[in-house]
Amino acid sequence: MNSKLEAFGRLLEIMDELREKCPWDKKQTLESLRKLTIEETYELGEAILNNDLNDIKKELGDLILHIVFYAKIGEEKKSFDIEDVLNSINEKLIYRHPHIFGEVQVNNAREVEENWEALKLKEKGGNKRVLEGVPASLPALVKANRIQEKVRGVGFDWEEREQVWGKVTEEVDELSHEINSMNQDKMEAEFGDLFFALVNAARLYDIDPEAALERTNLKFMKRFNYLESQTMAKGRSLKEMSLDEMNDIWEDAKKYE
Repeated sequence: MNSKLEAFGRLLEIMDELREKCPWDKKQTLESLRKLTIEETYELGEAILNNDLNDIKKELGDLILHIVFYAKIGEEKKSFDIEDVLNSINEKLIYRHPHIFGEVQVNNAREVEENWEALKLKEKGGNKRVLEGVPASLPALVKANRIQEKVRGVGFDWEEREQVWGKVTEEVDELSHEINSMNQDKMEAEFGDLFFALVNAARLYDIDPEAALERTNLKFMKRFNYLESQTMAKGRSLKEMSLDEMNDIWEDAKKYE
């Protein structure tokens, strides 16, 4: 434990020195760091998807640096410092885990989540409504998943997860109807409903929809890059090839995975 505390203390000292002496670090603000933090978070997410433990370690370091940086700026503004940040999360974790630090009994992870959401609503200065804690700036796919997790926490969910497929089928049928009528606005609305139902299904089967879609994105890119490379090796252009020819190479790409 002492070596870990020493390493964290060293980072705090380095941050103090950078903030005092480095022209770039001196001019950073909460707002200027925001976009960089988002970028670092996505890089960590990519490393996790690649199961690259070395990169995960590096990206976690970058994120910890950002947390220390924000805390340093907060200290300069005489608003909060890293101790306040750490005390706040420590207190929150203890409060929201009464089954560990109190006398509450739980039987499974779902009951933990339900207690967590209920406690959030009770916290002084906390969210007064279930969906208040969903950031407006989240990407739509991530937001849909978070909304569904939130409402599940207060019991608004399917009794059996298999029931969700009836909803998916219903949304497909409604989308098909609007496609036949070619009403662009209604088609978009039904596409949204279908996506929301599919995200719900993913959640019920413990699938991260964002990770699942990114996995497919990467798979498609790998196969298409193979198709393009094979085409160029033959001295041809994709625009010159028929769809059947491209599909033959695409099937070969699948075999090499």
